[in-house]
Amino acid sequence: MSYCVNCGVELDATLKDCPLCNTPVINPSQLKEAQKRTPFPVEKVPVEMIKRKDMGLLVSIVLVAIAVTCGGLNLLVFKENYWSLAIIGACLLLWVILLPEIIYHKLNVYMAVFLDGVAVIVYLYLLTWLTESNDWFYGVAVEIVLFITVLLEIYIFCLKVLPKSILTYALYTVTGLGILCVGLELLIDKLVMAEISMDWSAIIATICIVIDVALICVLSMRRLRNAVRRRLHF
Repeated sequence: MSYCVNCGVELDATLKDCPLCNTPVINPSQLKEAQKRTPFPVEKVPVEMIKRKDMGLLVSIVLVAIAVTCGGLNLLVFKENYWSLAIIGACLLLWVILLPEIIYHKLNVYMAVFLDGVAVIVYLYLLTWLTESNDWFYGVAVEIVLFITVLLEIYIFCLKVLPKSILTYALYTVTGLGILCVGLELLIDKLVMAEISMDWSAIIATICIVIDVALICVLSMRRLRNAVRRRLHF
């Protein structure tokens, strides 16, 4: 025997609606089952990860499309100058930078840095078509890029081969920063002003030397090194 949930009238077992108030007949067992149901799937299915090869192919296609489209616009529509070379060079540079990350992850880190340097040189060479003179490229840009590339190769070698710790990483980084600043100023003075002098880089080099001396002292004294590690929690 069942009753209407709205007006309380007794209902026949075959009725689907209340004859008095037309309220749908609700079976309590079905109501409990409906309450147990959830709109979300109970089974947890892992999401398929994007493959590195597919991502690399997508990035390559997008960069090629950008380069080809801009090159076509430059040749057919906007013909005032070779502005598309800047975009094409940027696409090439971005592709080379992303090469070891999403395209070919087995690439040696030293080769990756070398290719980055070559890509930067090619990009700067393409920019010479947009300037009145290319003296800045042969006189300044190439030597600076080569200097930074060699310095990065040495820095990576120190990180991979020499002793590894936070203090040694700090020593390598501070030393590399000082050498970078001094080298940049000397190259710029030599290639632009035809004379060698140290001004702002001397200040940075002095600070780096002081920090290096302090780090070397800490690394050479075991008790002092352990005390610094405990206080800095590493």
